Amino acid sequence: MLSEVARSKGITIVGGSISERSGDRLYNTCCIFGKDGELKAKHRKIHLFDIDIPGKISFMESKTLTAGNTPTIVDTDVGRIGIGICYDIRFQELAMLYAARGAHLICYPGAFNMTTGPLHWELLQRARAVDNQLFVATCSPARDINAGYVAWGHSTLVAPFGEIVATTDHEEATIIADIDYSRIEERRMNMPLEKQRHGDLYQLVDVNRLDTEKH
Repeated sequence: MLSEVARSKGITIVGGSISERSGDRLYNTCCIFGKDGELKAKHRKIHLFDIDIPGKISFMESKTLTAGNTPTIVDTDVGRIGIGICYDIRFQELAMLYAARGAHLICYPGAFNMTTGPLHWELLQRARAVDNQLFVATCSPARDINAGYVAWGHSTLVAPFGEIVATTDHEEATIIADIDYSRIEERRMNMPLEKQRHGDLYQLVDVNRLDTEKH
């Protein structure tokens, strides 16, 4: 379905996430389709949602799913996009890796719940955008209070300085917003964090890229 929509409308689609079976394993997977309808990439959720907050929520995603082991960055007609799924947004190192690989935008389909959503959903989006000086877009299911898992909602687009470009409430909605990638360079010139990092004290290690270079 997403492939056909991408092709017929001539658009790039970052398609949320689905359960993907591969052999005897299940993955939480996001598929990215180009405007020709072809599958350009897919991201298997790397960080599984295993939490236990007494009296609030307990969830063990690893009981059912297998973690992915590959960061996903894809060149599209609308820029270079890094992909994460839900809990992946909590891990700054993944976002830093995407920024180092030249991402303009990181997309996180996700379904934060009614405990973590109010406290962390917007906070984490803005943090990832500000720390890496790029755009962050999230897409959440609308809230269904009768569901077994109730999502917080609030799909959002954040700019490189942490500004909320567009957002929704918890009901079903569509966001239409312009993304001006020149704002990335503007912010990085105003505040050159990359040049100011102390590589003599700490470094980001891109393990996949190192393995590729070795071979």
